[in-house]
Amino acid sequence: MTTLTGIAIVVANMIGTGAFTSLGFQLKDLNDPSVVLTLWVLGGILALSGAFSYAEVGTVISKSGGEYAFLSKIYNPLIGYLSGWISLTVGFAAPIALAAIAFSEYFPFGNFNVKWMSISLVAVITLIHTRSLKLSAEFQNISTLLKVILIVIIIGVGLILPEHSGNEIMTSKGYFTELTSTAFAIALIYVSYSYSGWNAAAYITEEFENPLKSLPKALIGGTVLVTVLYTLLQYVFLKHVPVENLAGQLDVGTIATKQMLGEKVGNFFGLAISLLLISGISAMGWVGPRVTLSIAKEHRLWSYFQTQENGIPKRALWLQFGISALLLLTGTFEQIMIYCGILLTASSLMTVLGVFKLRKQKQNQQIKGFKSPLFPLFQIVFILLSVWMITYAFINNPFETILGMSNLLIGTGTYFWSKKLKKSNY
Repeated sequence: MTTLTGIAIVVANMIGTGAFTSLGFQLKDLNDPSVVLTLWVLGGILALSGAFSYAEVGTVISKSGGEYAFLSKIYNPLIGYLSGWISLTVGFAAPIALAAIAFSEYFPFGNFNVKWMSISLVAVITLIHTRSLKLSAEFQNISTLLKVILIVIIIGVGLILPEHSGNEIMTSKGYFTELTSTAFAIALIYVSYSYSGWNAAAYITEEFENPLKSLPKALIGGTVLVTVLYTLLQYVFLKHVPVENLAGQLDVGTIATKQMLGEKVGNFFGLAISLLLISGISAMGWVGPRVTLSIAKEHRLWSYFQTQENGIPKRALWLQFGISALLLLTGTFEQIMIYCGILLTASSLMTVLGVFKLRKQKQNQQIKGFKSPLFPLFQIVFILLSVWMITYAFINNPFETILGMSNLLIGTGTYFWSKKLKKSNY
């Protein structure tokens, strides 16, 4: 696999639901547009900080599987397993559920039950991925290209057309008050979810022709590109729609395009956005089962989910569908986003902390690999922002935080159960 393909995978996994939905939730508690734009820039810096760290870890531990492979090697098998458990239970299934809800909300025709329409969509995409790897690849490449083109068109049109919203984009007197508020920390969870996927290339490290060169370029290049697109997209939304019209809304993309181009064209873009959200569902649906497959190869409890036919992990695909369907039936969009964001942030935090441990090993053993620039600046930025988000999430969203902790306890139980099964086979 080439560097360009790696960048495309990162972009495909990153650009999804959050770009078109999370702004409305941020504006429920944040009123200053300049604070919101700062939020998106900061989210990009957070993702880039993580990308630098993952590039360093991934070029030393050149193994596919993402956090599962990294943390098992850096710390111990239990911590690695729990990161894999997070990926298996919510890391991909939850974003798939969110993207499916967003698709149903954006789809401008008919009056469907959102939950059942979302479940049906995920089922169809899962079925496609069980048929052929070639079909999956072609569908993914085309849908990703169209998605980027659509975003570039919206940004271009939005920048050219005159401002309609009356929003004050420049910093106001209350800028620093909102910047240090609890609401800002919670909103950063939404944004970090929107940027999730920056580490996608780390799940398929072994498939690169030259991981030492390609992995850092894919992670960092993809993240920088998406940060620029995301920030400009939110600027365009805020330029054309008053804050009060966006606050609490899920389909901010449709609202903004209708404001810019009128009802009919806005409906067309709403349809286009809903269809291109399928690309995100497909990308996550494709990558997620590969983590389950990695776990299945090493843990007796999950051996049922090993590859069955033509390299396609069919059982893992349907397991992921089942978890996504369960989340769709039991949670709201906002709850799923916070619950998912907390666990993914915790998993990434452990990987970034692992850079410090690997640095000592590299010095002692003279291991070659990518070196994160300005070390440890980006690692400290990532750690501080991650701890800040998790702390405020615990204070303001205790239910979702408790769900996350419960998930880890269940994961720990399955780890020891798997070990017991392995011993009983000897």
